Amino acid sequence: MADLSETAAFPFICEGGLVANRSTFIMQPGQALQLENFEPDIEGGYKRVQGFQRHIRAVVPHASSSDEKVLMVTTFENKILAGRGEKIFSSASTSLGRGATNSIAANTAMTGSGTITVFSTSGFSSSGTLQINSEIFTYTGVTSTTFTGVTRATSGTSAAAHTSSSDTTRTVVSESWTERDTGRTSAGKYSFERFNFDGNSKIVVVDGVNAPTVFNSALSATDVSNSAVLGASIVASYREHMFYAGMPLTGNSGPQEIVFSQPFDEDAFSSGSGAGSIKVDDTVVGLKVFRDGLFIFCENRIFKLTGSSLSDFAVQPVTRDIGCINGKTIQEFAGDLLFLGPDGLRTVAGTANIGDVELGTISSNVQSLFDENISEANVFDSVIIPEKTQYRLFFSKAGDSEGRTEGLICVLKNQQGGNKGYEFSTLKGIKPSCTDTFIDAGDIIVLHGGFDGYIYRQEEGTTFDGAAILGKYRSPDLTMNDPGIRKHMQRIIVNYKPESTIDADMFVRYDYESANSPRPAAYPLDSTAIAGIYGTATYGTPTYGGPSQPLLRQPVEGSGFAVALRVNDGGSTPAYSLKGFQLEYQLGARR
Repeated sequence: MADLSETAAFPFICEGGLVANRSTFIMQPGQALQLENFEPDIEGGYKRVQGFQRHIRAVVPHASSSDEKVLMVTTFENKILAGRGEKIFSSASTSLGRGATNSIAANTAMTGSGTITVFSTSGFSSSGTLQINSEIFTYTGVTSTTFTGVTRATSGTSAAAHTSSSDTTRTVVSESWTERDTGRTSAGKYSFERFNFDGNSKIVVVDGVNAPTVFNSALSATDVSNSAVLGASIVASYREHMFYAGMPLTGNSGPQEIVFSQPFDEDAFSSGSGAGSIKVDDTVVGLKVFRDGLFIFCENRIFKLTGSSLSDFAVQPVTRDIGCINGKTIQEFAGDLLFLGPDGLRTVAGTANIGDVELGTISSNVQSLFDENISEANVFDSVIIPEKTQYRLFFSKAGDSEGRTEGLICVLKNQQGGNKGYEFSTLKGIKPSCTDTFIDAGDIIVLHGGFDGYIYRQEEGTTFDGAAILGKYRSPDLTMNDPGIRKHMQRIIVNYKPESTIDADMFVRYDYESANSPRPAAYPLDSTAIAGIYGTATYGTPTYGGPSQPLLRQPVEGSGFAVALRVNDGGSTPAYSLKGFQLEYQLGARR
C-alpha cells in the first residue's frame, strides 16, 4: 500500500470559463483551456449542455426548393409562426401528458373514438391532424387537455409506441402546418415585433424585400401600405409608434432612414398626426428599446433616440467610433444590451447618472474565436436563455454541416468573493438559421429554425436531435505553484452534480501533453452513488440517500512537472455539472 503520509493536496473549483488568450502557465486553475458543449453554470461549475429536438414534427413546407432554410420562427397567440421561402405558416405544439397512463401502445386501437391526453391543447385547431414522432393522427374535437375522436396511423403511417412525458423527456405532439400568408418575393431573414396598441394583440413581420405584414390574433394578414417602409428589414415599437428601418435605397427612403408611424397605428403615416422620419449618417442595422430610449445601431456608430412624440423626439450619439456588425446579435441580456462589434461582444450599459450610457468589451478571453469567424458575421444569429443568464451566439455558415457548426456561450454569474463576471464556452453541433426566445406563463421557450426546414426547441433532451452531444473539458497545465518539482500523482477527487447516469471519461495528462510523458488510460466517471430520482431511478442502481454532489475518489497513475485534466463526454445522458477537483500527489525530485 502506498505511503500517503507526505501527500499534498491541490484543490480548485471550476470557475472562470474558457480562456483562449493567455498562456496556460498563467491561467487560474479553475479556468478552462478547452470547454466545448459545457456551459458555465450559474450554480457553480461547468455543466454539459442540454440537447434540442423538433418542436414541430413536420417540416415547414417549402416554396420552390427543399434547400430553403427557415427564415423566421417565433410564437404568437399560442401558435408557432414560421417563414420559409415566400410563405408564412402556423402550427401548434404540446406534449403527451405525464404518467404511464398517458403513453400510447403500438397496439392501441383508435378508429375515430380514441383519446390522447396532453399537457394542453391551447393553440390547436378544434379538429385536424396531429403528429407524434413519425405517426400521423386525425382528431375531431378537443378539451383543455385531450384530443378526442382520434384515428391513428393515417396518411400511410404506421402505429407505433409513444412514451409519456417525464421530468427528463418530452414526447412532442404537434399539428400540421397552416398557410397564413403568401405572395411574397425573395424574402430575406425576418425581424418581428409583438405589440398591442388598441387592446388587440398583433405581430408585425418584415423581411427586407416585401411590405411589412401585420397579423392579428386570428392570424389574418394585412400588408402595411406605405411605400416609404417597403422592404424594411428592421422593426421596433417605441412610445406607441412603430419604427421601421433597413429599407433599400429608393426614391422614398434608404438604409440610413428610420420611418415611424403615427401613435397607436402601425399602418398610418400622416405627419399631421404624429408620424415622421429620422436620418442618421450611417447604415442602420438594428433597433432596440432599452430603458428610456430607442437605441439605433449602425455599421460604425450607435445613436439613442429619446422623447415621446414627433414634437420632442431627439437623436444623440452614443459613440461614433464603434458599430454593430450584425443586428441579429443585439439582445437585452442581464440588464444590459449585448451586441457584436468589430472587436467582439460589447455591452451598452446604463451608468449611475440618469440618461448616461457606457460601452464595454467583454470577450477578450475568447477573442481568437471572433478573429476566426467574424468575416462571415452577417449570417450569425443569437438567442438568450434568461433563467441561465445566458447568451448564445451561433456561427452559422452556409457551407458547414450542423455537426461542425460552432458557437459561443456567454454567462454572467456570481464568482468567488461575491463579484459578477462573464464566463465563456463554445458550442458545437447547433446550426440555427433563425432564433427566438419567448416566455409563456413562466415557461421559457427557446426556438430555432434549421437550414433543413424544421423547427427545433433548445434546452430539451439529451441529444442534438439524435446526434450525440460531445462535451470536452480541459484544465490548464497545473504546476501546483512550482513547475520545477515532479509530482507523483496518487489520486484525483472529482466533485460533480449528476442528474442521472454519466457517460464520460477523465484523462490525466502530464508535462503539457508531451509525446514522451505518461499517458494513462481513461478513468470512467461513475454516478452509481447518487440519490435516486423518483419516477426515473432503477431499483438497485442508485444508492438511496446518496449525495447529490458526490465526491469521486479516483486513484491515478503517472508523474510529471505539470498535470492537466481532461473530461470527454459521450453525449447521450442528462446534463451534469463538474464542480471542482482535488489533485493529491507526492513530491519528487527538482528538475
